[in-house]
Order: sequence, then structure tokens, then C-alpha cells
Amino acid sequence: MQSQPDTERLENGEASQGDCLLGKDPTGLPDQLFNSSSVSSRFLQAELELNLRLRTLSFGKPVRYTYNPLEYAWDTHRCYVETFCQAGQSVLFLGMNPGPFGMAQTGVPFGEVKAVRNWLKISGSVGRPAEEHPKRRITGLDCPHSEVSGARFWAFFQELCGEPHNFFRHCFVHNLCPLIFMSESGKNLTPPELPAAERDALLSCCDSALCQVVTALGVSMVIGVGKLAEQRARRALSGAGITVRVEGIMHPSPRNPLANKGWANIVREKLDHLGVLSLLTR
Repeated sequence: MQSQPDTERLENGEASQGDCLLGKDPTGLPDQLFNSSSVSSRFLQAELELNLRLRTLSFGKPVRYTYNPLEYAWDTHRCYVETFCQAGQSVLFLGMNPGPFGMAQTGVPFGEVKAVRNWLKISGSVGRPAEEHPKRRITGLDCPHSEVSGARFWAFFQELCGEPHNFFRHCFVHNLCPLIFMSESGKNLTPPELPAAERDALLSCCDSALCQVVTALGVSMVIGVGKLAEQRARRALSGAGITVRVEGIMHPSPRNPLANKGWANIVREKLDHLGVLSLLTR
């Protein structure tokens, strides 16, 4: 991880946009952001505080490369949050951590490039992490690869809701952990694959940030996308005494055989059971 940034500089919003694009202090934010009571401002503040804590961590083998899109893709991530994070949302969909051709490229959770550009209409500059795996280069919104999980996720809600507004007036999407980990070979490593001490330190930081985010949003339900996200959310929120309903839906990963046999129908049925489907249908 990179060195600890100047906390006072962060809080004063003095870091430049150039810093952001180079993967340095991910601010470029005006002073008034941190004094604002808007939901999106409180959400971004929680993420910046998480970045500070994550920079104090280090990761050994099998991790060789660590990317944090909340640093080098802060521009597009901030665009996503300021456009779609708003008061009155009642449901938070929670993923685990970025994929190499999704949020790692775009700064948007489950951020398959075409969905981010064409449906969510997110724009902005994307920099690069300090050190990249040669097979996992960051090319931002120009990335030619498609992430199956993200494509399935956003295509489902596009078909269901039509316009992004119809989804985001009730729901928001977030990842528990913003970091992506890769081995020497470029294999994607999930947090459970990290050594126990490193994993626990990481998830402790992320759990605390999740509690801040849920409090800022004021949602009544958190839906984990995949079992791991659901379990972490339930543990973190109950442990902090935050009263919120925690549920789960199947992860759209192509590594899940069931997801390859009709993920959309399975999730539609589950959301109907949870009472969420009626919020989203046109």
C-alpha cells in the first residue's frame, strides 16, 4: 500500500485533481463537501476515511499486486456517488470487492464498462495504480473487456427498471472492500484467500466503514450479493448494534454454476419474496 497521506490536507480538501488521477490522495474535494449534510457527501467522507485506514495495511504472499480504485478512479467513482446516492433510498446492494474488468476499471461497483458508460452514463478520468500487473492493465472506460458478473447485474436492473432513476430512487450499490488483490500470475484473489491476520485486519476496517455507510444512507435493508457479503454485513451491523434487515441474493459470477443457469430468474424471484421487486418494476 502507499504511504499514509496527510490527514489535515485530506480534511481540508487541498489535494489536487492531479493527485487523484495519479493514485495519490483521492480528494480534489472542496471544503464544503466535508461540512455538507447531504447523503452523498457523508458517503464519500466515509470512503475517504476508509482509504486512510487501508493505507496503513500491508499484504504479503500470495498477494503481489493491490489496486484501490477509490484512489486512481476517484473521479468516476465520485461521479457515480454524487449522481446516484441520495436521500430516501431504502435498499443497499452490497458486493464484496472489485473485479479486474469491473470496478477496478471504472470505479463503479459491478462496473462493467458498457453498463457504466451507456446506461449509468458515468464519465470522468481514470488514472492507474502505482504498480500494475502486465496482464491486468487499467484502461478505464476504454477497457475492451467485459466483466460477466457486472454485465449480468446491471443488465438485470436495466431490463427491470428501464431508466437508472427508477432503480436509484430506492436502491444504491456498494462494495464492502474497495481493494482488488492479484497474485504474481495475475490471478484474482478474494479477501478470504488472504492470510488470516491480513484478512482480519482488512475486514475489520471494511466492516467499520460499512457501518458508517449504512448509517449515512439510512437504509432499512442490506442485500448481500453473494453469501460472503451477506455474512459480513450481518456480522458487522449486528455487532455495531445497527438495526437493519440483512438479506442476500445469489452472486452473478460465471464461476457459480447455478448463476449460469438463469441468474436473472432466480434473483427476480428472491427480490419478489423480499418485497423489493415491487419497488423497481415500471
